[in-house]
Amino acid sequence: AGAGMKAEILINVTAREARAAVVANGVLQEVLIERASRRGLLGNIYKGRVSRVLPGMQAAFIEVGLERTAFLHTSDIAPPPGHPAAPDGRATDIRDLLREGDDILVQVLKDPIGTKGARLTTFITVPSRYLVLLPRGSGIGISSRISAEAERERLKSVLGSLADPARACGFIVRTAAEGASPEALQADMDFLLKLWDMICANARSLPAGQLVHEDLPLAVRVARDIVTTDIERVRVDCTESHARLRAFADTFMPGLAPLIEHYADGRPIFDLYGVEDEIQKALDRRVPLKSGGYVVIDQTEAMTTVDVNTGGYVGHRNLEETIFRTNLEAAVAIARQLRLRNLGGIIIIDFIDMLEAQHREQVLAALRAALDEDHAHTQITQASPLGLVEMTRKRTRESLEHIMCQACPTCAGRGFVKSAETVCYEILREILRQHQQFAIREMVVLAHSDVIELLLDEEAASLAEVSDQTGRPIRLQVESGYAPDQFDVVLI
Repeated sequence: AGAGMKAEILINVTAREARAAVVANGVLQEVLIERASRRGLLGNIYKGRVSRVLPGMQAAFIEVGLERTAFLHTSDIAPPPGHPAAPDGRATDIRDLLREGDDILVQVLKDPIGTKGARLTTFITVPSRYLVLLPRGSGIGISSRISAEAERERLKSVLGSLADPARACGFIVRTAAEGASPEALQADMDFLLKLWDMICANARSLPAGQLVHEDLPLAVRVARDIVTTDIERVRVDCTESHARLRAFADTFMPGLAPLIEHYADGRPIFDLYGVEDEIQKALDRRVPLKSGGYVVIDQTEAMTTVDVNTGGYVGHRNLEETIFRTNLEAAVAIARQLRLRNLGGIIIIDFIDMLEAQHREQVLAALRAALDEDHAHTQITQASPLGLVEMTRKRTRESLEHIMCQACPTCAGRGFVKSAETVCYEILREILRQHQQFAIREMVVLAHSDVIELLLDEEAASLAEVSDQTGRPIRLQVESGYAPDQFDVVLI
């Protein structure tokens, strides 16, 4: 975060969900939400015991203390050091590698699904924010999504200079490390090596069939991923999470430990600074600006579009000044919303047209400055001839909307549903169609209350006309479970 930004982190933990909010100068900047339902066993490390070796399938069943035994295929077994491996570096026959009753350190590659047990690997990886440790690997790999050659070279040389030649292990540099400082990479590397030593110590002391290490619980991961140097304090509303976070910080982030407090006030922690309300607002399309203008944000499949409008605001001497001020205010609001909603990919911003080049420059500068607070990598490509600002934002997690919402079952995500009037005319056509095909005594129309009301009110004459044409009575019935565009014409 920028100079003078004093931030604090609020962490709210319940049985099924953990949420973390980053607040700077009293304003919510970022939210992380994690739900138990979305978190499987992926990445967990177990001390397993080989229960059966299946030479025909070149696989083994491993007991790791889960409901179903887990499955380990030869291709996922790292050959022991000095073992004559096949030409591709993989071992040949599973019977040379495993015997029933062996203890083995394994990691979950694939969650158990349906009747299948978890799939395991012994090629263990331990991820952190910028790096992944390969305790049994060697060398340094760089994420293929970091495409700039110069940056790849820089990362390679930084890691080369940090790596301890005495430790035989490899690292993968994650996409998030693009632009990361040597200090940040060093901290990550130290953290991972410390963590691996702890995992090994755990594995030695635990009996087989036990969990040796799981990915950090949310409260702890948030601290690891978000904490920058300017955090004043971290408040956690759950005693147990507070204890885990303190223990984690004592080991890995000693500077942070004294800042962690247990929040035991009666008020829900997310009522502080109006965080709960801000999260609700971050799900709205419209973001009001103080000046009376507003911003409209739409997430589509291909990109996110952001439109800036003045509203009715004409407070300044002239229009150009009004537009300039609204755009400046919008630039700051947009940067905050992108981070809050965790929007990624291509983002197109349509600022209100400004005549003066100098104003355009200042608005772009304001947007750039506001985006500097964001720890996701952002890039403003250019302002297009139409005055659209094109930018990208990298992100690794789902957007807030995708975590908290589902597509509306009625409009299926289109954002529109047929009007009552449209449905009304469809019903009238359907009545005539049915009447021509079948001999009927009477008809019952089942539909949403808005549609039935319209048929009884403005469209009563049309309904009477259709009733005359068919010479049959037509009964109307409100169906409470129907969507606004759903109806049935029932023949009796």
